[in-house]
Amino acid sequence: MTATTTIEAGIARIELNNPPLNILTRQLLRKIRKDLERLSEEPDLRVLLLSATGDHFCAGADVGEHLPPHHLSLIPDFTDTIVALDAFPLPVVAAVRGKCLGGGFELVQPVDLVVAGAGAVFGQPEIVLGVFPPAACVLLPERLPAGVAARLIYHGDPITAAEAERWGLVARVVSDDDVERAALEEAHRLTRHSTVALRAAKAALRGAGAATRRTALRAAGNIYMHDLMESSDAVEGLRAFTEKRRPVWKHK
Repeated sequence: MTATTTIEAGIARIELNNPPLNILTRQLLRKIRKDLERLSEEPDLRVLLLSATGDHFCAGADVGEHLPPHHLSLIPDFTDTIVALDAFPLPVVAAVRGKCLGGGFELVQPVDLVVAGAGAVFGQPEIVLGVFPPAACVLLPERLPAGVAARLIYHGDPITAAEAERWGLVARVVSDDDVERAALEEAHRLTRHSTVALRAAKAALRGAGAATRRTALRAAGNIYMHDLMESSDAVEGLRAFTEKRRPVWKHK
């Protein structure tokens, strides 16, 4: 199993469990989405904790599944999972250590409170492969100043946990060894409150832009699938990555 889900004392936990890099696959995305749908109906739940085993949170989606024709399934699965996470009706806390890149970084962008280890890095390296991060193009400009979001998407270079905290993307930075404890501490603090109040607060915080975000996320996914992936550069970049060579761009 590539993800485990547990519920204890008002806290649900979805833990990525595919070390060392916890790569996202279509199967894993579908499981996460089904778990989110099931957990959203739990009457006594107060908070969701998103975490990962090993030294790294997630280095992104399986690049092989980005290649045609698999991308026609992967991108909708990924988008639907991000939409479900964004729409989750209770607070979501993420515990992030090590690499949080690509689809892994996009997975934490709808999260309410991110607790990161001091050694964590956050980045969207897709542009280096001749593609782009569809969910991040929608979510990052809501979480970061426009110039910072653009730099992350256009440059492909990561930022540190300290930088992410400075820009408000990360709520708290702790030592790498203390991430799980600190994230659980945040989650337990929320369990003191009324489930009804937490659900109402989440609806007020996220509700106004939910429909717009959902539409924008699906529109970005369609650009990826039907515009970008028809180009030779996108396929070349992804194949070059899987073949461990430098890409040769045809469009200058």
